[in-house]
Amino acid sequence: MVLVLMGCGVAVSLGCDPINNIPAVVGTSLAFGLAVVAMAYTIGGISGCHINPAITLGVFLSGKMNAKDCAMYIIFQCIGAFIGSTLLWLLTSNVSGLDGTGANDLQEGVSMAGGLLAEIIYTCVFVLVVLGATSKTNGATNNFAGLAIGLALVLVHLVCIRYTGTSVNPARSLAPAVFQGGTALANLWIFIVGPFVGGALAAMLWKIVEPTED
Repeated sequence: MVLVLMGCGVAVSLGCDPINNIPAVVGTSLAFGLAVVAMAYTIGGISGCHINPAITLGVFLSGKMNAKDCAMYIIFQCIGAFIGSTLLWLLTSNVSGLDGTGANDLQEGVSMAGGLLAEIIYTCVFVLVVLGATSKTNGATNNFAGLAIGLALVLVHLVCIRYTGTSVNPARSLAPAVFQGGTALANLWIFIVGPFVGGALAAMLWKIVEPTED
């Protein structure tokens, strides 16, 4: 809920446009990253603060979560995203000059294949950071996992917004697309399939490079 409300909220408020409004791209990138940092240090000790089905899938495939918990996490991540989108819709619908819900869509000149590839690649990188930063084998650096993950999300947004608006999170894309409709809803499959494939690839890569515990 917080990720969608804050991240998508900033995108809408600043008028994020990767071609004509670069400052808004930077602001939106920071908003998503800061939302993750804030929530990581708020609920990380309770749930691990996945707030992203792609991360949850990666954790599950890495053997660190059972199937029941994986399914419940994803269900409630989507519920949270819909709550955030509902709040944002209520706000923007009562403010003149604001339009949209921060939904993901293919950007100008980007093909379906290009958008799907971008989501797979950048989700893989992001989830790999999550798995590595939260690993017990990281020792003291594990204490800074929330910061590392948030900064990684900023980096991913700075690169990927130009192609897809940056999803790397199926729940974050699902709720805004339902509210916005149109091509955002028609292309929604890209922002579900891409992040899930990227998360699965990250889990496979992490299993290869993960250090053994002493």
